[in-house]
Amino acid sequence: MYKILVVAPSWVGDAVLAQPLFRRLHQRHPGLILDILAPSWSAPLLRRMPEVHEVIHHSFGHGELKVTERYRLGRKLARAGYQQAIVLPNSLKAALVPLFAGIPLRTGFVGELRRGVLNDSRRLFKERFPLMVERFALLAERPGAPLERPVPFPCLAVDDATRRATLARLGLEPRRPVAALCPGAEYGPAKRWPVSHFAELAGKLAPEFEVWLIGSSKDRAIGEEIRAAGGACINLCGRTSLDEAIDLLSGAALVVTNDSGLMHVAAALGRPLVALYGSSSPGFTPPLSQHARVLKLDLPCSPCFQRECPLGHFKCMIDLTPDQVMAMVAGLRP
Repeated sequence: MYKILVVAPSWVGDAVLAQPLFRRLHQRHPGLILDILAPSWSAPLLRRMPEVHEVIHHSFGHGELKVTERYRLGRKLARAGYQQAIVLPNSLKAALVPLFAGIPLRTGFVGELRRGVLNDSRRLFKERFPLMVERFALLAERPGAPLERPVPFPCLAVDDATRRATLARLGLEPRRPVAALCPGAEYGPAKRWPVSHFAELAGKLAPEFEVWLIGSSKDRAIGEEIRAAGGACINLCGRTSLDEAIDLLSGAALVVTNDSGLMHVAAALGRPLVALYGSSSPGFTPPLSQHARVLKLDLPCSPCFQRECPLGHFKCMIDLTPDQVMAMVAGLRP
């Protein structure tokens, strides 16, 4: 019986993009037990992946070294008998727990002074593997072996009874198709479509759809601004766990979202999706679904990959109009 521990990324969207790796590992190792080491906030997402046996929580925040805590967790995991660890983040600290656990084969890409920590270090040829999902999936293969193509799209499991329970808890009884708008983006404001645009779009969608705003507690204020600006919508930002947000998105007839973790969740649920890109690039982390469409302007200054617009004009998002989104929505319908 082969046992693998995967050290997952901290970002929700990146965790979604790791699922094709999990699937390939099961193909290569029949009967595999695959456990995931991840922050607690992404655990509900990972439990929606049938390839995952157990999610092991850690409490390390972004950028936190916490060597003593990592050592203690590693020694605890040493008893699990993993034969291999695959470390997806490129940092040194992400590779410490498998080292402290004494896992004999520790796989990952070369990066940040960790050649001695990983004993199966792979060189990444970025031009050959431009997509994050490809880079993750490549780590399932033997060193030097080609990537198994095509890389499958992520696909999250949804239980109808759980979805109905989530609707009941929130007092939601949709009588029209639901359009879910996701106005947040954890990385920073340069990824966020303007509040006024979301409000105008909500008004344009309202005659046909019941419009819900979905996001984390950090997006609650943005949701209130959209609603106050005249958006005909229900602000659910901050009222749901990630688990419940997945349930709500799974029943949406349409999703319009910034480049965010919820964008990747909606894509993995197969929802009709319009993804809005400004400072980031779909050439690296696109929504992986046949039902997704990307809207972007390709300005000379984008993608800049900055948290805030370095030029101060934010044209990459301001000049994306609600009418352009509506035109793309019309193209998504059968």
